[in-house]
Amino acid sequence: MLNIAIIIGSTRPNRIGPTIAQWVYETAQKRDDAAFELIDIADYDLPLLDEPKPPAMGEYAQPHTIRWAEKIGTFDGFVFVTPEYNQSTSAALKNAIDFIYKEWNNKAAGFVGYGGTYGLRAIQSLRLIMAQMQMADVRAQVGFSLFSDFEDGAFTPAPRHKEEVNDMLDQVIAWAGALKPLRDK
Repeated sequence: MLNIAIIIGSTRPNRIGPTIAQWVYETAQKRDDAAFELIDIADYDLPLLDEPKPPAMGEYAQPHTIRWAEKIGTFDGFVFVTPEYNQSTSAALKNAIDFIYKEWNNKAAGFVGYGGTYGLRAIQSLRLIMAQMQMADVRAQVGFSLFSDFEDGAFTPAPRHKEEVNDMLDQVIAWAGALKPLRDK
């Protein structure tokens, strides 16, 4: 069975990312075609790139990097839950991605964005990053609006979002499976 991580891409205090990611995780848990795990980058306390060697070398020196690399290495695909900050993804998520390299290679990536414009520009920026990480990003994506998917501060996603999440997961799982022979080399 394939292992898919749902990564919370914000570390900001009072963030809403965990609420959205938990909802995506609960939706995913109803499936039987992959195992899902919720990962919070805040739990890894990654500083700003403090490794002495480039990540592509795979020679990690810092305990936090080794722990992060070992965790990410166990997955076949990812769903990145990203806020949109200043028309891009969060610096914390970008930093977490940049910390390692080979652990991302030949894996699938799907996206759930949120913000004033559904997190669309954050997702666009992540698609460029995924190409550099040798990841296959899927077409289907999910976007939540801070204006229409929240009511009095509570996350109230429209019913159509469950179908969108499942469409995206279908593609992530299919691509993660298709890339398995490359990961097995």
